[in-house]
Amino acid sequence: MLLSKLKYVDKDFSIKSGSIQIDDEIISAFSVANAGKDMGGLLALPGFIDIHTHGGDGIDWCDKEKEQLQKLSMYYAKRGVTSVCPTTMTLPESELISILKAIEGVKGNESGAYIHGINLEGPYISYEKRGAQNPKYIRPADEKEFDRLCNASKILLVDLAPETEGALSFARSVSGKVVCSVAHTCATFEETSRGFKSGFTHATHLFNAMTAFESRSPGAVGAVFASDRVTAELICDGFHLAPETVRLSFKILGSHRTVAISDSLSSSGCSDGEYTLGGQKVIVKNSRAHLEDGTIAGSTTNLFEEFKNLLTFSIPFADALAACTINPARVIGVDSICGSLEEGKNADIIFVDASMNLKHVMIKGKFVF
Repeated sequence: MLLSKLKYVDKDFSIKSGSIQIDDEIISAFSVANAGKDMGGLLALPGFIDIHTHGGDGIDWCDKEKEQLQKLSMYYAKRGVTSVCPTTMTLPESELISILKAIEGVKGNESGAYIHGINLEGPYISYEKRGAQNPKYIRPADEKEFDRLCNASKILLVDLAPETEGALSFARSVSGKVVCSVAHTCATFEETSRGFKSGFTHATHLFNAMTAFESRSPGAVGAVFASDRVTAELICDGFHLAPETVRLSFKILGSHRTVAISDSLSSSGCSDGEYTLGGQKVIVKNSRAHLEDGTIAGSTTNLFEEFKNLLTFSIPFADALAACTINPARVIGVDSICGSLEEGKNADIIFVDASMNLKHVMIKGKFVF
């Protein structure tokens, strides 16, 4: 398939004009040919990759029903997200295994966005910084349990608090096969830095559910900023972080370490009302989600809308795009197959007009929207 008369971003995220040749799900060449499918001057961008998302369209990745998970896969695709890491909650081991097996049953046959692997958020977190995680099931890091979970489905990220019992030894043991991410933590600057030396390489929804950056106590946020290699997630819905905080974070982290995530709930794309998350009631009012006690419970947005937010926040186009594409791909080690428009990579492409309205979505060489 030849897609012609379009613009596209190259591997350096510069905008070019020309055509894209696709063969067997893969981008095979770029040219200036005018034959083929006329794309009417649309701009082709790499498909977005959401590595931290709990659901949308009224569906949670923990729902386990195959038809619902397929519907959820298409929900992402229609919003420019071509691949995902389904994100779980703090739950009992038996429930997590059941959820992971259900997701594994869909993997490889997705109708829309395809699954890279699991983001295990909890259960090895701090009680005090649990956020919307269910406190009943918080427990110390357990390598044997983790191995059993890995047998149910491929886990790419595990989010845990470095100061909790056994977390550092756990990270030293598993960091060679999974990304360990600082999350839901009371860790000090020093404790977080020790975590980085023990195998932690990522930070979950920076600023949220972790110790803040303060004048005499820089906390976990300060440790992330002080690092030159740790990557960090930002929820860019305009609610979890002020636009000024987002801009400052991009400046400090740079263009390669910043990862935009949705942290979307099942209520994403839905009206206000009552929903559930990890067995707890979530109330959405004015598109903002909280537990009954007022705790923020995730977002109701999606990654494509966050990308447009970043542009309105005055984040440079290339930096905003990288945060939604190649940076998350690098974090989970799939940048050789997706995350940018390059020869030999999956033809995961979204097409937008001059106003950044989403017009078409292609996943592995097939138009799905």
